[in-house]
Amino acid sequence: MNIYFICTGNTCRSPLAEAIVNHSNVPGITAKSAGIHAMDGLPISANTAQLLTEAGMSYKEFSNEFKQSDMQWADVVLTMTASHRDFLHSTFPEMKNKIFTLKEYSGIPFSPDVHDPFGGDLATYRKTFNELTELIHSVIQQRAGGKL
Repeated sequence: MNIYFICTGNTCRSPLAEAIVNHSNVPGITAKSAGIHAMDGLPISANTAQLLTEAGMSYKEFSNEFKQSDMQWADVVLTMTASHRDFLHSTFPEMKNKIFTLKEYSGIPFSPDVHDPFGGDLATYRKTFNELTELIHSVIQQRAGGKL
């Protein structure tokens, strides 16, 4: 399964999510990430890099703008907020059936948004990292038959 994570700037949430999935090394599951308002080549946030380094996870150091080719590559597109999802639904109506918020896809019935740590301290980023880890492990366990 190819998972494409989308957030706003691709400097905080979606790079964390991409690294968590790829670090899990579950056969057949690969992730990429991008941002709706990102520009290719900007550095990810220092707090994102620090958390991923502490966790021993490989990561991409620079942001990616979302691309139609990656939307087509993806089996599922998981956004960090309902507004990201809604934007992609309107931009790619033919792909609407594979675009969800991460929380929707993981079966969380309440608040569809993952908190944006942008501009926060390391503790704020750590809270988002922990939330993403829990959500992603839930998704992987559901999709990989508990092989996490």
